[in-house]
Amino acid sequence: MDDLDTLLSDAHALLAAATDRRQFDAAMSQLTGRSSIIAEAKRRLSQAPMEDRPALGKKLNEVSAALERVIAARRVEVDRLEADALLADDRRDVTLPIRTLPLGTEHIIQQVLDEVCEIFVSLGYSVATGPEAELALYNFDALNIPKGHPSRFESDTLYINYRDEETSYNDPVGTVLLRTHTSPMQARWMESHQPPVHVVVPGRVFRADTLDATHSPVFHQIEGLAVDEGITMADLRGTLTHFAREFFGPGRRIRLNPSFFPFTEPSAEMAVSCFACDGSGCRVCSGTGWIELMGCGMVDPNVFEAVGYDPAKWTGFAFGMGGERLAMVRHGITHISHLYQNDLRVLNQF
Repeated sequence: MDDLDTLLSDAHALLAAATDRRQFDAAMSQLTGRSSIIAEAKRRLSQAPMEDRPALGKKLNEVSAALERVIAARRVEVDRLEADALLADDRRDVTLPIRTLPLGTEHIIQQVLDEVCEIFVSLGYSVATGPEAELALYNFDALNIPKGHPSRFESDTLYINYRDEETSYNDPVGTVLLRTHTSPMQARWMESHQPPVHVVVPGRVFRADTLDATHSPVFHQIEGLAVDEGITMADLRGTLTHFAREFFGPGRRIRLNPSFFPFTEPSAEMAVSCFACDGSGCRVCSGTGWIELMGCGMVDPNVFEAVGYDPAKWTGFAFGMGGERLAMVRHGITHISHLYQNDLRVLNQF
């Protein structure tokens, strides 16, 4: 009897010390396990004198019921304590800002190409693309570039194959090369579209150039072509003036200096008044007040004849500019390699 009373009083302290399931299970084993006081009392009940058994059995049942109530109540408390501890360990502050990955942007060259195209699309131009592996027929002959011209030599052009060893690069039929400019799309577009024609062609081009501050064997060009009745050099000047003011800012002036390109006649080099110094002379314009930007001119009649246009009826102009050149001039980039090295310190600025 005394041992049962002691067990009930000790059970409260033993269970109160258990703060997690592992400690609670150990206390349960000590109170109700095979070697516990109450288990031993149940085994000895059959050995007690017959007259004492009713009183001992009643006492044993009362202690067992009380012990079960104490254990059940403490089990609820231990479960709550364990859940609180788990929540504390896994606590999240929902008021903290979430961690976000840095967002990428379009490359500066792509930004320039898209902006130039948008300027001309707003004037009614279409945007076209063409093959980078091009036939010499379109890269040279259809553009009035004569056989023997230096641009056909392997020192300038990257050839994929020749028709045969006899004709080499002077035979346009079947000769495949990496296009040296986006101008072949002039011929390709006019072959499949009747005038009037207004199109710009952005794309990648290839030349056998050595990498230096302003040259790369792989770079980007944007070709433009307009063909209609009555187009004159004044239309070319007005179009390029509009482009210069949209791209470099209002108030820009342009200057057309005489030049020569086989596929335009007359031909010109277009320069824009410096946007950094407004023409007074600075580092951007090398002190001249002008920035050379692109080649342009009126489409040569021979080019029209090559694609089946009547040069007596149709006139047009063409222009071509470098994507890297535009990016470098506008943003003060001093070496073309900065555009290709994937250095985030450079690219993140744009």
